[in-house]
Amino acid sequence: MPNTYTQLYVQFVFAVKGRQNLIHETFRDELEKIMCGIVNGLKCKAISIYCNPDHVHLLVGMSPDISPSKLMEQVKSSSSKWLNEKKYIQGRFEWQSGFGAFTYSKSQLNNVIGYIIKQPQHHKKQSFRDEYLLLLEKFEVPFNSKYLFEWYE
Repeated sequence: MPNTYTQLYVQFVFAVKGRQNLIHETFRDELEKIMCGIVNGLKCKAISIYCNPDHVHLLVGMSPDISPSKLMEQVKSSSSKWLNEKKYIQGRFEWQSGFGAFTYSKSQLNNVIGYIIKQPQHHKKQSFRDEYLLLLEKFEVPFNSKYLFEWYE
């Protein structure tokens, strides 16, 4: 009986609703572990993650059994539920709707992992808005600026 074999690597980028700096160092590591657990529990493989104060970069080895949209729905809903139950944030925590998803080959993984790990240094030089627009342009993703994340610079 034939089986399905894939090698699908996707970097997801998504933001905190209102682009507020709500992800604090005091619980960032714990949130990253929770998110990776959600990804792994859905038969995907969390490869690299960094939760910035207002947005997240998450590199995933995708399973062909789940769509990128379904994976993000589960990661975002489960992680926001966890954050709200923990009460790490005053008020209700939510992610913005939507996300970016960018694919890579296996040969590019080390560069992407390094990029994700170095997010704090990267954002000392470049805003999230500029970073995200550059990713969309680099990957030649057509977009309407009306439907991008809310930008608060």
